[in-house]
Amino acid sequence: MNNLKVPKDGLAGFTENLRADLISGFLVFLIALPLCIGISMASGFPPVAGLFTAIIGGVIVSFFSGAPITIKGPAAGLIPIAAGCIEALRADPTVSNPYLAALAVVTVAGVLQILFGLVRAGKLTDFFPTAAVHGMLAAIGILIISKEIHAALGVTSAAKSAIGRIADIPHSFTHMNPQIALIGGISLLILIVMPRIKHQLARKVPAPMLVLAVAIPLGLFFELEHTHSYMMFGSEHKIVSTEQLITLPANIGDAIAFPDFSHILTSASIQYIILFALIGSIESLASAKAIDTLDPYKRKSNFNKDLLAVGIGNTAAGLVGGLPMISEIVRSSANVNNGGKTRWANFWHGIFLLGVLALVPGVLHYIPRAALGAMLVFTGFRLASPKEFAHMLHVGKEQLFIFLVTIVVTVVEDLLFGIIAGIVTKMIIHLVRGAPISALFKPAIVAHDEGDHVRLEVPKGRDLQQLPRDQEPHLRRRPRQGHRRRPQRRPPGRPQRHAVPPRADHRLRRRRPQLQGHRPRTPRALLARPHRGPPAPHLTRAPGPARPGHYPADLPRAHQGPQDLQPHRPGRLTAPGPP
Repeated sequence: MNNLKVPKDGLAGFTENLRADLISGFLVFLIALPLCIGISMASGFPPVAGLFTAIIGGVIVSFFSGAPITIKGPAAGLIPIAAGCIEALRADPTVSNPYLAALAVVTVAGVLQILFGLVRAGKLTDFFPTAAVHGMLAAIGILIISKEIHAALGVTSAAKSAIGRIADIPHSFTHMNPQIALIGGISLLILIVMPRIKHQLARKVPAPMLVLAVAIPLGLFFELEHTHSYMMFGSEHKIVSTEQLITLPANIGDAIAFPDFSHILTSASIQYIILFALIGSIESLASAKAIDTLDPYKRKSNFNKDLLAVGIGNTAAGLVGGLPMISEIVRSSANVNNGGKTRWANFWHGIFLLGVLALVPGVLHYIPRAALGAMLVFTGFRLASPKEFAHMLHVGKEQLFIFLVTIVVTVVEDLLFGIIAGIVTKMIIHLVRGAPISALFKPAIVAHDEGDHVRLEVPKGRDLQQLPRDQEPHLRRRPRQGHRRRPQRRPPGRPQRHAVPPRADHRLRRRRPQLQGHRPRTPRALLARPHRGPPAPHLTRAPGPARPGHYPADLPRAHQGPQDLQPHRPGRLTAPGPP
């Protein structure tokens, strides 16, 4: 049971938790700054677009959010959709500026998410199979790695599809730019090693900020701000400044862009409106649900309200030139770990980003592109970690099959076809097992997680006796992680439950007396039966002198060993105690 006092919300929470939220917001800002820029560049948007989204997610969306400790901003999980949208619109000869047309798609998708929140579609994730959602995230991780590993090596892949970029990875390793690859490799090594350092000081330093502290001096040492060539390992390598560093406008007002709605009814625009609204909502709700489990105060998010807030943020971001946003899992978990207590931590994180973008945009120009690529490669690996495959296999072979089908279809086609393939595969498995078609859309039993216990609810009109065999509920005790089972206290006046103390029983098991002739064994049920009153008439106490390591026969009954309680059988001698 949680006995912590829940922090106040609103203006009262602002003053009550100012110090904790301010510190956590600053630490989250250090993580978000490079990630927002890297996600923007990987999506084909200007680098400032991700900062616009994070600022809106912090300064504006914080007041509407239904998840108090989540951080709103651009996410690596939407990179394939945003990059695919830019490519699809660029392929249309009637589109003069794909970026402005993509902003219109983001804006309309935000309006659609607002409608999702108004119609209470917060339970949207319950319809999608868990294995399919995890498969979609793992596929996104594979897509991110296939795209960003080339940037970390200083090579540009000419392939347009994910399969082609994966096939180009060996070529990029053999033709990498040594100086750029060194920056990317060191950055990736820092991201891998830092979480494994247990020292308290190391835990307080965000790994992405340490990456920038190392990568920026290396970029200055290798003169990445100047286009030049150099010789290394007998080969000539060229560095183009505009490809290896970030380009930001000197004035924040010059970076604001307005969407172009003239191509909003094309097939490509409609397809990506659905993808942004659907996949973005699923990822955002799944992240908010995961953060609820990390909240030390056990608060429950209002998913409908949070979906409405994300829709408002995406609409605002699309109108000024930003990326789509969700409740981002990495920054949100960092907020919890750093002591963030209320929505004001998200607000402060947006304020710090706004201050950097408005006051010192020139400093961001020196961030190497390879360091940002290494951060995204690490993020993609976490999404597609081998632990995810092992976890799905542990859950069940059919779940692993759904997981793999979703990954393959997503990588080969796109995210929309991938999630549809996962849902269809799950339905086919249920139908093959004999589930009725009505059970595919209406659950027979609804489980409500209420913290210390799970409440099962049977909807109206459903009878447990009429359920198919594969839908029968199986109840088992939920393990309490991190807690030892407390010993039950014996009320006054109640006898002890076991006749044999643990230490005496342990001693007897190690050193059993060797008796001559037949030695009848005491049944386990008799040993485990609690003592109630005087000895039963069919039990006799075996005589015999006490021996070191054994309890004497004249001790109280609750302290006698099992050899002292022997069932008396007519016509047979009772075995004596230890000699």
